[in-house]
Amino acid sequence: MEKIAKFEKISYEQFLKDNNNDNNDYDYYDKIILPKRATTGSAGYDFFLPYELKINPKECATIKTGIRVKINEGWLLQIFPRSSLGFKYKMALANTVGIIDSDYYNALNEGHIMIKIYNNSDEILVIEEGKAFVQGIFVPYGITIDDDASENRTGGFGSSDKK
Repeated sequence: MEKIAKFEKISYEQFLKDNNNDNNDYDYYDKIILPKRATTGSAGYDFFLPYELKINPKECATIKTGIRVKINEGWLLQIFPRSSLGFKYKMALANTVGIIDSDYYNALNEGHIMIKIYNNSDEILVIEEGKAFVQGIFVPYGITIDDDASENRTGGFGSSDKK
């Protein structure tokens, strides 16, 4: 199996900046677990919460994972909800499927992966600290013969369509 990526923590300074210098950030940062597969046959890498999360029915929450990923060119990382949370809480990603491009690693926010989830159920969604909540799957992609993209990414969410 080809090895095409490496998960890392973002810097503590970036984590503080992205979390508006919350006083509890060091505790959360210290508890970040890098994504990993549960079994040798698993396609998905589980992302874990460094704190307990509660989302009211029909509300969203943005999880600042503290994770970045260095991906070889020609690959991307897709983020999906864990099946169990989708079945029980109808949990969904606010953007349906998260796409992490290989050049996101070099963004000004250090490629900090942030995931916005939606609780579409009528119950409070509680995800305990240290539990997996989404999974990431690496996928190869191609480009067209006449592709002429020449810009380099600098920003985060939605930055690739801004000039």
